[in-house]
Amino acid sequence: MRDIVAGDDRPGQEGDRVVGSDRVLAVLKELASHPGGVGLDELTRVVGSPKPTVHRALRSLRRAGFAGQDARGHYVLGDEFLRLAFAHHEARPEHVRLLPVLETLAARFGETTHYAVLDGREVVYRAKVDPPSGAARLTSVVGGRNPAHSTGVGKLLLAYSLPTPAAVAAWVGAGPLPRRTPRTRVTAGDLAAELAAVRQRGYALDDEENETGVACLALPVYALAPGVPSGAPSGAPSGAISVSALTFRTPLAVLVDAVDEIRGVLGRLGERR
Repeated sequence: MRDIVAGDDRPGQEGDRVVGSDRVLAVLKELASHPGGVGLDELTRVVGSPKPTVHRALRSLRRAGFAGQDARGHYVLGDEFLRLAFAHHEARPEHVRLLPVLETLAARFGETTHYAVLDGREVVYRAKVDPPSGAARLTSVVGGRNPAHSTGVGKLLLAYSLPTPAAVAAWVGAGPLPRRTPRTRVTAGDLAAELAAVRQRGYALDDEENETGVACLALPVYALAPGVPSGAPSGAPSGAISVSALTFRTPLAVLVDAVDEIRGVLGRLGERR
């Protein structure tokens, strides 16, 4: 596919340019953020390319089954893309091995459970199980992201990736971290002290630091590939599991009191090899 400049269809040198394959991927990614469908004009505006460019990208995606149109003529993700994505996710070794653990913990506590990995300054949720009952549930989704410094799973994984105060300071950088709630730790000193506590006790807590009214307890998961953060010390967890609770029905203290029970459910997956 020939090169395409963002806002121009003429071929030329790369650099700040966006090649045609990248434009197709940009359109595909934008479609994923519109589950109810999106019109060509809106898609063109958001992607930032001429309408003919976006239309050609859509034609390529439709030929592959990765995009389609609804009765209104709006564009949506195609069934073939969804089939491949769900088949891949369901077949992942981490999903197969962890799903029974997440289901057991969700049923035991009546709260949502997650498996997440570290990706730079964020965590990515690779698996999620909602409780079998209860009207109020969390809005997190598989593939969703949250800041690492304000989440239990993130702090658990950062504790191994940033083992010294100097490493924490370099990671935080010049300014404070984003404050998600009044309880979020936003300075290098506060985060370093928290990560040291995580290493000492072997689990991490989110005491309404990412979202008011939600708390969680996170434990490490080992020997699940891929997932070990780049540059992490040898023996670092490949990810973390958490029980994320609505505090009005499951206070954080209840999860802390049950940490040994949670470790027992996790079994060998929670043991460093």
